[in-house]
Amino acid sequence: MTVTLAVLLAAGFVFTAGIAAGSANLGLLDVLGTLAGAGTRASEFIVYELRLPRAAAGLAVGLCLGLAGALTQTFSRNPLATPDILGVTSGASAGAVTAIVLGGGGYSVGASLLGFGIPVVATVGGLAAAAAVYGLAWKGGVDSYRIVLIGIGVTASLGGLTSYLVVRAQLTQATAATQWLVGSLSGVSWASVWPMVAALVVVAPIALAQSGPLGISQLGDDVAVGLGVPLQRHRLVVIAAAVLLTAAAVSAAGPVEFVAFVAPQVARRLAGAGRPPLLASALVGAVLVLIADVVARTAFTGEIPVGILTAIIGAPYLIWLLIHRKGGTL
Repeated sequence: MTVTLAVLLAAGFVFTAGIAAGSANLGLLDVLGTLAGAGTRASEFIVYELRLPRAAAGLAVGLCLGLAGALTQTFSRNPLATPDILGVTSGASAGAVTAIVLGGGGYSVGASLLGFGIPVVATVGGLAAAAAVYGLAWKGGVDSYRIVLIGIGVTASLGGLTSYLVVRAQLTQATAATQWLVGSLSGVSWASVWPMVAALVVVAPIALAQSGPLGISQLGDDVAVGLGVPLQRHRLVVIAAAVLLTAAAVSAAGPVEFVAFVAPQVARRLAGAGRPPLLASALVGAVLVLIADVVARTAFTGEIPVGILTAIIGAPYLIWLLIHRKGGTL
């Protein structure tokens, strides 16, 4: 609880700092005053119109990915089994790029599946990828290493499909898809934020309610069944929750890589726990994305996509984790 509270305070500080940082610098007190309704007209425009939607999007993306990563890592008992590795992110990306290239993207509701826009198509793509990985990995049960290997294969296949769609697209569509695929918070609006808020409001309580069964399942499938855990229904709920959260984040900001992988492990080490704590993992994910976004906007002469920074942080951590394996476990 102490760690969760500390990370919550850190997320609030970084969220406020993210609103303050930019070409027109505002102090933290200026931001708080504006949010409280005591700002000038200029500060209100900067905060409410320019920076608050982006900061809210970064917060929501981090919460979604951190929680989704904690769910998949705990469910599979493998820190490598994140939405990035298991094909969920690539499935959501393939669906979203399909919407951009073939359906024109957007959030409007139309007559066809593509007409529902990026959030719905990304969710369908993520669910399809997760179902394929889970089905192919099933052999009287799901082995954690088998599901990782199959997830890598599915991810590669969907990456090829995404590349094919981009190559065959018109120039403007290919440009939009390519920019989106690197993972960026540039240009996000409230229309991008609300689907993530809806996903968190609906899915997060269901996911957090699975914390008890997730803890029991760490003892093994036979023990979990013996203690009354409806194992298959529990797994389906966990996978569905992770997919919906990942798809919501991907639809808003693109595939912001490695957040779902790094955040649960950081939270686990901060808490000194045997498995990633769900709520703390979500908050750590929010802190990581918000910090990466602030650095991406302020530390370089030109803004770089936030997904590039998270990949720069996450890839070396993955290599370190693999190098420091002990006794065949991670």
